[in-house]
Amino acid sequence: RLDNDKLYRYSYSAEVGLNRPTGSTRGNTGFRISSDVDISLVWRNPQIQDEQLLRLQFSVTVSWNPQIQDEQLLRLQISNVQVESAGKRSRKNNIFHGSSAESILGKVKLEALQRPFMVLSLYAHKAEPATIKNLKRGVASMLMMQLKSGKMSEADASGKCLVEYKATKDQVIRTKHLDTCKTQEMGFTTHSPVLGISGKSTSETVITLENGIIKSADVEETHILSINARQKAAAKVLSRQSLTLKKIEVGPTEVAGKDVASVVKSLDDKHMSVGVMVEKVKTKCKGCPNLMDTWKAVRSQLEPESLSKAEAPRSFLALLHSLRKASKSEILTVLPQLVDAVTSAQTPSSHSAILEFLDFSKKEGLVLHERFLYACGFASHPTETMLQSLLDLAQGKIGSTEIKESIVIIMGALLRKLCLKGACELPTVFKVKVMLLAGPDSTQMESEVLMYLLALKNALLPEGVPVLAKYAESEVGAFSTIAITALQRYDPQLITPEVKKTLNRIYHQNKRIYEKNVRAAAADVIMSSSPSYMEVKNLLLSIGHLPHEMNKYMLSKVQDILRFEMPACKLVRQVMKDMVSHNYDRFSKTGSSSAFSGFMARTADVTCTYNLDILYSGSGVLRRSNMNIYGQSNNAFLHGLQVTIEAQGLESLIAATPDEGEEELESFAGMSALLFDVQLRPVTFFKGYSDLMSKMFSISGDPISVVKGLILLTDHSQVIPLQSGLRASAEFQGGLAIDISGGMEFSLWYRESKTSVNNRGALVVIGNVTVDTGFVSAGVEVGFETEATLDFITTVQFSEYPFLVCMQMDKTTFPFRETVSKQEKLPSGQTFSLKRSRDQLVPGSEFPLHQENSNMCKKVFEQAW
Repeated sequence: RLDNDKLYRYSYSAEVGLNRPTGSTRGNTGFRISSDVDISLVWRNPQIQDEQLLRLQFSVTVSWNPQIQDEQLLRLQISNVQVESAGKRSRKNNIFHGSSAESILGKVKLEALQRPFMVLSLYAHKAEPATIKNLKRGVASMLMMQLKSGKMSEADASGKCLVEYKATKDQVIRTKHLDTCKTQEMGFTTHSPVLGISGKSTSETVITLENGIIKSADVEETHILSINARQKAAAKVLSRQSLTLKKIEVGPTEVAGKDVASVVKSLDDKHMSVGVMVEKVKTKCKGCPNLMDTWKAVRSQLEPESLSKAEAPRSFLALLHSLRKASKSEILTVLPQLVDAVTSAQTPSSHSAILEFLDFSKKEGLVLHERFLYACGFASHPTETMLQSLLDLAQGKIGSTEIKESIVIIMGALLRKLCLKGACELPTVFKVKVMLLAGPDSTQMESEVLMYLLALKNALLPEGVPVLAKYAESEVGAFSTIAITALQRYDPQLITPEVKKTLNRIYHQNKRIYEKNVRAAAADVIMSSSPSYMEVKNLLLSIGHLPHEMNKYMLSKVQDILRFEMPACKLVRQVMKDMVSHNYDRFSKTGSSSAFSGFMARTADVTCTYNLDILYSGSGVLRRSNMNIYGQSNNAFLHGLQVTIEAQGLESLIAATPDEGEEELESFAGMSALLFDVQLRPVTFFKGYSDLMSKMFSISGDPISVVKGLILLTDHSQVIPLQSGLRASAEFQGGLAIDISGGMEFSLWYRESKTSVNNRGALVVIGNVTVDTGFVSAGVEVGFETEATLDFITTVQFSEYPFLVCMQMDKTTFPFRETVSKQEKLPSGQTFSLKRSRDQLVPGSEFPLHQENSNMCKKVFEQAW
């Protein structure tokens, strides 16, 4: 509380520095704005003086109104403005050297900044540039103070936050809990924490008092943003403010008036209450390329043959930034080439443009439509509008049944992401939820039932568990497999005792005979869903009474659980103490089927595991191959990849006898992929004996593409309003160029079959934090990139019995690069930039599988040579 007739002259500075968290402040990029600030009392609510007089004259107790107590209107004026570099720079690298405040801010902005303003709320000229009003808000925020310890909600330049005060006689410490702040600008982030961004923020103000007046106030505020999968790729914003009393002089006298509004108007009728929280600043990028310019510059890097190179996702991210600023008409000029990027932009303009461009009533030439739908499925922050557009398409005229299947399957993925955001009760979300739950029972067509089950596998609705449990017992093997594998994706807590009874009935064939792959899938869910002692015991007792290859599969599964110490490990060990369950007769079963889990990578930030399950028919022909890759970070879990190859009814090719319950199965082979928690539409290699024969004699050996394109994996955008009135904009994006293909070859001449799954990918993640005032900007960019190849090949030789089976899982040597760059720029065009990178080669390897496989591979390749 200031005294009348006095002018308090302070020195003030606001500084922002950007760097990596481990970098020293000397290496910061940024700037400092310093000035003098004159503060004087303009008006104090007369009721305060009346109440003080009552206390003095009559010694009566008066109930004080805190709002009235705080009502004092202050006049502030900034002068002697200087703008300089935040870090120590040589004269050559200091873009601020020789520049004046007027040359940097411009005459109009400097005059506006030095124009007096008033504080109770913040009163300033409404027409002043937003940046100038924000800087004044930063100065006003330095004067906020409580003289009692405690917690309360307060609004200042950085938002409305929970603030904690610790007050002593001559010092007040104000700690702001930045995670509670509510601001006027909302951003977005990726739904998966494994692929997302973590933030850590602190803010503390230390105020020193002398005779009740602020002698000094110092603020230090930090914000650290890091990529969860690579914590070293992080950026730090350091904001500092300082207000120091220089001297007290004779100042203006108070102005008479009944209320604040009348006093403010009498002093300057252009002053208006503009609020203390920072407002959005629109900055124009001078010389930035438009969408067409960007597209022409990166076009060659986005050709299909370049999708395994880091240049592809890097160009994809550059296009994404341009697309998010582009209009619908601009976007239409670059279609059809940019379907992936346009869909991933997720702006109203981009979504409207792509829907106008694509014609879903066509029957052929639908590659772009499929790419659009996959990009929707991988959307980082889908909206109700996106889901509604897919619902409209599903209910409209669609020329291709495959495209309709993809639409419904992807609707399930969007439904899950919206529910994870807490938007499960939105009207469109609710309509789609009802549609998918009722879908399997609403049709008699096998393909449509599969479509709805796959959509439910994506949606993971708790209400979907009973529906999936019902179809798990279906007489159609494809229904059962999808329903059971969908149940495996649920939280074990949602697998109720009733569902477990269903799965046990399937595995033990209590009601009817099931295909081996259905029973194996049921066993997987039982063992991964907190099984009981008796459930585990019955599974172990079944070994020895199963079809030949299934005996071996279940034995491998139990051994894998023990070796890899999965959650059921302790219970399995307990059951195995019983010699009836654990004996040589059961645990010596032979065969080619297997189950194996291992680590792909273990770092301080992320753990990546894989498992590979192979089930053969009794004749030695592949029945099911299932490869999974999982990522785990900060207790968050991501199903990164699942590639399943299924085959049936192939025994006639080698004059073998089918297993029990599989005598009437139609010849079929196909592949299904789940990528980053999104189930994609399965691909069929062949269906029916005639199709098999035609494909066998016309086979080219080329793999069939399952998914090929560009995916926006990481997508985080936020504005960090600093207490100084400056705004830091953070953008983190991760792009993945991926090419997954698979094939199945038969050679009756050489009596050999080979299945292959080829995964090619390039990943680029870039994080950019910028402070742009319009008259000076500073930024730091961190990132990393890599290119990798993972091949999985299974070779089966059936020229003799038992068959020789060799599995190979290879990772090639791949490059890894980390980068950091810093930049400062003035309106005059003067720029300071610094870029550093670190390259390394990560050696390739063949991932280990069980020892029996290694022995078998030696025999296979000895015979090949």
